[in-house]
Formats: sequence, structure tokens, C-alpha cells
Amino acid sequence: MSNILKTIYIRTTGYSYTNLGRLFLRLFVGIMLMQFGIRQLYAYPAISSTFPPVLGMDSATSLSVMIAIEIGCSLFIMLGFCTRIMTIPPFIAMILAEYHLLHYVVGIPSYMLTWEMPGYLPIMFLGIYFFILTVGPGKISVDYFLSLYLLHKEDKSEQELEEV
Repeated sequence: MSNILKTIYIRTTGYSYTNLGRLFLRLFVGIMLMQFGIRQLYAYPAISSTFPPVLGMDSATSLSVMIAIEIGCSLFIMLGFCTRIMTIPPFIAMILAEYHLLHYVVGIPSYMLTWEMPGYLPIMFLGIYFFILTVGPGKISVDYFLSLYLLHKEDKSEQELEEV
């Protein structure tokens, strides 16, 4: 019995499933953001006039750009293709969403937000996108397999990829 417990303990604490974890996080954040884009796409006629204008664009253009970011970047992130580059547009969009929520919707200082107020959702996305931006897509991604292909094409070893 003690050997079984030791084995279970070592497998749950000593083994690392970082690539599988990165895949799960990419799929999770991609699906979560994509569902916002799909909802906005279906309700486009109803919300295009009320969507907040951002960066000098009118409401309809801002909504179109946001839908393109939410759907397009989410697909790329889920596939793990150009992952670090594709996290930048949603990262910026979440900064703008948080700014809009705190300054125009909620209207109270951020330190007074409670858990049920909408200001936490963009912050959660910002944290996930920052994590993906810093650690990369992992080995279960198109980026990794494309990098392997390019390294083997130039007769370089996989060790170069690990050093980056």
C-alpha cells in the first residue's frame, strides 16, 4: 500500500505536463474569447450602433475589428500558429475593454470592484494572454512542428529550438 501511495505522490508532484497544460490553456482561452465573437457576430445589427467607439473608429468599425480579433486570433491561438503574435491583438483589446468598463460602465474606482462586477473578465483574459505570450505555445502546436521542419531543413539540431 505504501508503494502505491509513493508512486501516486511522485506522479502527481514530480512529473510535469507543461506542454499538455499549454495546449489546454490555449484551447480554453480560444474557445472562451471566440464565443464572445460569435455572439457579437449574430447580434451585429442590434449592437453595431451601441458598441463603444474605440481609437477614433466609429461603433460599427470598432465592433467589426473586435469580432475579427475575437474569432481570428482565437483560431490561431487554439491551433498554436503564430501564437505569440496572435496574443497581442486580444491583449490590447482587453486593455481597451477594461479601460472602457472602469471609466464608462462601472463608474467606480477599481479597488472598490466586487466579484460580480464586469471589470474582472478582461483582467482574467489579460493574465492568460500574458502567460501565453511569455511561455509560448508548447510542443503541441503548429509553431513547434513548423520550427522543427525549418530546423531540419537547414540541417540544424532540435537542441537549438530548446535553447531559444
